[in-house]
Amino acid sequence: MLARMTTEQPEQQIGVGTPDAFQRLWTPHRMAYIQGENKPTGPGSGDGCPFCTIPSKSDEDGLVVARGERVYAVLNLYPYNGGHLMVVPYRHVADYTELDDAETVELATLTKQAMTALRAASGAHGFNVGLNQGSAAGAGIAAHLHQHIVPRWGGDTNFMPVVGNTKVLPQLLGDTRRMLAEHWPKG
Repeated sequence: MLARMTTEQPEQQIGVGTPDAFQRLWTPHRMAYIQGENKPTGPGSGDGCPFCTIPSKSDEDGLVVARGERVYAVLNLYPYNGGHLMVVPYRHVADYTELDDAETVELATLTKQAMTALRAASGAHGFNVGLNQGSAAGAGIAAHLHQHIVPRWGGDTNFMPVVGNTKVLPQLLGDTRRMLAEHWPKG
């Protein structure tokens, strides 16, 4: 049953700023990322690098969508949009220029496969694809290279991220992982 529309004002909370006619949508889980949860303690592969530990987990537990010989595709634990994937080399390298030729080819191949799977699974209209090289360029984990594939849809930048500084993700990460794995190109 649909809730009745009322003209009542939302309850105002002290300390949240000037009333702006929008109710607040709290996303406390984002504090884990802001406070550095799952971030390495240093630059080495043994310093708690999540990209080095994910491959030893099951696909479900690690949110791995596809595995190649040299790189793997994994859902971003702190996504910009639903279906936000990363293609990551197994080898702990920080810079794109450190990849060998086979890793470079497989990174490109899995990126293409990720885009194909996202189009088939979610009807993505476009993509932001890129590498943030170094912390100065915005890399959250600069010591281990990872390429982002962020699906985009016409109108996906609506009032929530613009006014509310909040992304609304309509699906649990485990469900997204299963859906993309089912649509991942074979071969």
